[in-house]
Amino acid sequence: MTRRPLIAANWKMHQTVPEALTFLDHLLADLSGDEEAEVVIAPPFTALEAVGRRLDGTSVQVAAQNVYWEDQGAFTGEVSPLMLKQLGCRYVIIGHSERRQLFGETDETVRRRLRAAGRHELTPILCVGETKEDREAGRTDDVITGQISRALEGLYPDPLRELVVAYEPVWAIGTGLTATVDQAQEAQAHLRLLLARITDKGLANRTRILYGGSVKPENILALMAMPDVDGALVGGASLSADSFTGIIHF
Repeated sequence: MTRRPLIAANWKMHQTVPEALTFLDHLLADLSGDEEAEVVIAPPFTALEAVGRRLDGTSVQVAAQNVYWEDQGAFTGEVSPLMLKQLGCRYVIIGHSERRQLFGETDETVRRRLRAAGRHELTPILCVGETKEDREAGRTDDVITGQISRALEGLYPDPLRELVVAYEPVWAIGTGLTATVDQAQEAQAHLRLLLARITDKGLANRTRILYGGSVKPENILALMAMPDVDGALVGGASLSADSFTGIIHF
């Protein structure tokens, strides 16, 4: 089965609205609209509306960086899936390691966010990955198995008809370190087998599994040559239009 590559920019807490629009002007000028890869931008919440308006009618999709699991209510500081849908989001990042490590998100809250995304037809980009200590102890497979199994428990099939998984080794995020292509392939092949066991082989074969962790124009081609690497979730290198374009045109 041919899976269309997906290259997603996670801007994290960067890019004011003027900066975001300037970035998009440069990016769109360098895109033909018929790229091999699907392109997704995940700006901060403050720029979502402006970015959505600018990208409306283009081939570039919009993602949110997080979502709450209720549609409305007394949840100060949270953003609901209904609000994201109204802003034109198609994708939402769920379970990023920074959310888990810095803000106390758990596999259970990740599962609730996944269910909410499915309820409003937002495609989740589900992040999983091991720490440096886990990798050195040989626990990579056990860690990502636990994360994805608990996150997807009880959600098959309806909320999982559309799903993207991002394998992001925590030790490679923002550190300049990158998993070797063999390490990425090994982990992502394991994830695909795990998805087939949890759901079904058809869904596993069509699910795009991205690599994230210090992705750059210099390493994207080697990563994309791996059979189970279907794209990238890009952090720091997505803040420069030239750098991000270099990744898109791998």
